[in-house]
Amino acid sequence: MSQAVGLMTGGAPAERGTPQTFATESDRARLTPAALIALRTLAQAWKLTAAEAAGLLGISATTWDRIKGRAWKQTLSQDQMMRASAMIGVFKGLHLLFADDMADRWVRLRNAGPLFANLTPIEAMIEHGIPGMIEIRQHVDALRGGL
Repeated sequence: MSQAVGLMTGGAPAERGTPQTFATESDRARLTPAALIALRTLAQAWKLTAAEAAGLLGISATTWDRIKGRAWKQTLSQDQMMRASAMIGVFKGLHLLFADDMADRWVRLRNAGPLFANLTPIEAMIEHGIPGMIEIRQHVDALRGGL
């Protein structure tokens, strides 16, 4: 997973620190294989259902089944790459903050905080889309002192 996570966070050292927008087709084509590996790993660790994985990525359950089965050969869209990047950032941040078991359980724990409104992080990310995913990623980063 670490190689895939590293590929999602930037390119050459001079480019690091600049936000990755995934705007160019060539960037998305280059990063899609690593993103798909990371997403399959993340889905397994978080024990996502097909509906949850599809909801998080903004795709149909059928498309998720093809991704999971390695039959999907397309390039992720900019929206899908943003979602993948946010989820991978949450995954990585949680594993830096907690032991593996707790890191993977955290996304299933109901949270009464204002960011979650008594939803689990998975439910909140699905319900609030990319903006919610980014907020949750920032929340995890803040918990570990990264902000």
